[in-house]
Amino acid sequence: METSFEGLIDSFMVNKVGLFENFLSTVLSENLKNNLLSLYAERHMKAAGIGSLQNLQLNTEIRSDMIYWLDRSHNNEHENSFFDFMDGFIRYLNMTCYAGITSYEFHYALYEKGSFYKRHFDQFNGNNARAYSMIMYLNDDWKEGDGGELCVYHTGSPQNISPLNGRCVFFKSNEIDHEVLINQKNRMSVTGWLKVG
Repeated sequence: METSFEGLIDSFMVNKVGLFENFLSTVLSENLKNNLLSLYAERHMKAAGIGSLQNLQLNTEIRSDMIYWLDRSHNNEHENSFFDFMDGFIRYLNMTCYAGITSYEFHYALYEKGSFYKRHFDQFNGNNARAYSMIMYLNDDWKEGDGGELCVYHTGSPQNISPLNGRCVFFKSNEIDHEVLINQKNRMSVTGWLKVG
């Protein structure tokens, strides 16, 4: 585990956008993907909104994905295994980088064919609790032409990151604006934020 933790953090320190392949184990990724697909088939995933909980709005011209929040209260063994893994990552991040992370929130995200999320930051106005953004992709056999790249806007030219199975993306929520480009087939991930305060 520590190898993947260190690899992701090292990549982040160099590029401001950390990338690491196979961050989650193959078994955990597969279990999370199957759980997401079951929730989708059973219509438990809901249209995602924009803004904080108090000011939540649906606007399909800005984003058109579907989400389902993970929570230990679900008593789902795969969600809990994921949370155990993230607890380990946060301990490592706080110990090695003095990040001060105190909590997190994660959801499944599914972009049906033709979906997108326009350019945005991951922090709400007047609320800087979200310190780091993380995305872990659950897409088998993703290939060029399937779209759905995460486009991150560095100071120079944009960087397009394909949502390849097992890939993890990690960046500061208030520093990197980004968007999800239109996809040509269903695109799945676990997405969330490490929080302070």
